[in-house]
This record gives sequence, structure tokens and C-alpha cells, in this order.
Amino acid sequence: MISRAAIVVLMALLGWVYKAIQPPPPMICGSPNGPPVTSPRIQLRDGRFLAYKEWGVPKENARYKLILCHAFDATKDFPLPVSQELVEELGIYMVSYDRAGYGESDPNSKRSVKSEALDVEELADNLHLGSKFYVMGASMGGYTAWGCLKYIPHRLAGVALVVPVVNYWWSSFPRELAKEAMKTVVPSERRTLLVAHYAPSLLYAWMTQKWFASAAAASRDPGIFSESDLKVLHRLLSTGSFIENKSRQQGIYESIHRDLRVMFGNWEFDPMNITNPFPQNEGSVHLWQGYHDRLVPVQLQRFLSEKLPWIRYHEVPDGGHMFMFADGFTDRIVKMLLIGEETSAM
Repeated sequence: MISRAAIVVLMALLGWVYKAIQPPPPMICGSPNGPPVTSPRIQLRDGRFLAYKEWGVPKENARYKLILCHAFDATKDFPLPVSQELVEELGIYMVSYDRAGYGESDPNSKRSVKSEALDVEELADNLHLGSKFYVMGASMGGYTAWGCLKYIPHRLAGVALVVPVVNYWWSSFPRELAKEAMKTVVPSERRTLLVAHYAPSLLYAWMTQKWFASAAAASRDPGIFSESDLKVLHRLLSTGSFIENKSRQQGIYESIHRDLRVMFGNWEFDPMNITNPFPQNEGSVHLWQGYHDRLVPVQLQRFLSEKLPWIRYHEVPDGGHMFMFADGFTDRIVKMLLIGEETSAM
């Protein structure tokens, strides 16, 4: 009797665990129970829809065409804080889009670094942006930019990686350096990164459990912000610059959870082994990093930039993770990417 009871309890426990780790199906935009489609979208070769938003000068009049890859828990609707004066002066056309599973873009159960890069290429082709275009990836959108450098370098006119998130398990990082860098991350975020890397099938259960704090970035823990970040946030809040965030409207698993799984999983390549896509200096790649960034350790970005000397590394001494939102800073980043214009010392 005891044995049978134990088996029943064990089966019930296993059933509960299985249910706990299974994410619910996404609420796809345009489906009967899903959010409405309010943005223009293109259909990709695999049948998925990708939502986008155009900014800047009209495409047919543009001298520069820039694709923007948004950050973690964001969407295409977060405007790049570049001045209208610079947009008109240089003739910049910009297009932002919802990465797979975010906003109004269909989820991709096979999402990977490569699929993100190919989504960018298809977006460019559907919008007739020409044979070459610029790419900017911010924070988590940085892995899309790395994917573009790896998989579609022939389509790139230039790339800007702004505080791009790093994967602590990239093979070129010395283990001790990566371990020391991870110790600087907020503990709840560190635990989430370990789950995402070593037990990705348990990530949904970990992110939705109530016993321990998880994913500081997902829960917007103030501990992830530096003093300079808090000043930027205060200014943005005081000016009413924030917009409704629809990043999770199709479900948290296919948006932020899958982002974590892709970013911190096992990559098919190590970015530090990428070859220079512009051997004749016909374009440039820039990496911008804040010294006080509490989400992306500066020592790993420095190591990476030393391994890839063809990347122009810009470190902002008083900057945190959100320094690009400081007054005028995005103009500096965009001008450096598009015309290579030197700015005041960083």
C-alpha cells in the first residue's frame, strides 16, 4: 500500500512539474483571441508576419537607410532619440521592426541568432532598401546585429552595437574573466542567466515561480540601473517620453523568455571569430559601452574589442546601460556610423 501511495504521489508530482514548465500557447496578433494588427507587416518566406514602422525622411529621398533592432522587452514603437535636424541634414530613413514574438510580429518557435539576421535581410528586401543598408542593435538587439555580421555581411553598409548584451559562455572569453564579470551582475539576474543557459526548458517555470526573485531586467528591478541611468529615466518620465509597451502582448514566453534562451544559449559561432566585413574600409562597425553599465560588464566588452581590432570601440566613462538616451548622444552614435564624423572625447 505504501509503495502504491508513493507511486501515486510521484506521478502527481511529475504531472505538476510538467504542467509548470509548459508555457501557454501565444496569443497571436490577428487571431480570434489575439491582439489586433495595427501596424504594416510583411510576410516572410516561412509564413510568419513581421511588423515594422518607418521613421525619418521618405525612403526614395534617403541617402542612408538604417534598420533598428530593439532591446529586451521593447518594440519597434520606441523611437530612436535622434534629432530631426540630423535626420534631415543627412537624409536618414529608418525602419524599426518587432523582433519575432514581440509586439505584432509572429512568434518563431525556431528563433535563433541566424533567424534574426535573416529576418532583417527579408525586411530589407521586402521594403526595397537596396543591396546594402545600415544596422543598429541596442542591448538585446545586439545579438541580431552580431547575427547580421556573421550571416549577411555582404548586405551591410555599417553596423552599430550599442551596449550589446554578451553571452558569458562564448568560447573566446577566458573562463575566469567571464566568472568574475558575472559576479558583478545583480544576483537575481545572474540566476536567470544560469537557468537560461543550463536548463532552458525550465526557464518558463523559473520566470513564473513566486519563491525567488528572477530576471531583474524583466521585473525592472531598480538595482540594474546605475546613477546615470536613473537620471536618464527621471528625465524621460518627466517629459512624458514613454509610450505604451506592447512587447509582451502575445505572451511572455515567445517574447522575453525566448529572447533569453537565444541570447544565453549555445551559439553556432563565437562573435570573436567573425572576420572583418569591411577589409577595404568601405564601411565600419562600432561598439558603444557605458563604463557604469550594470547589465553588461565593461570588462567583457573591452576583451571583445581587443580580439576584434577592426571594431571601433567607444567607452563612455560616465555612462550606464541607457546612456544613448542622454541628450544628444544618439546623434553622436548615428553620425559616427553613417559618416564617420569624430565627436568630442567620450
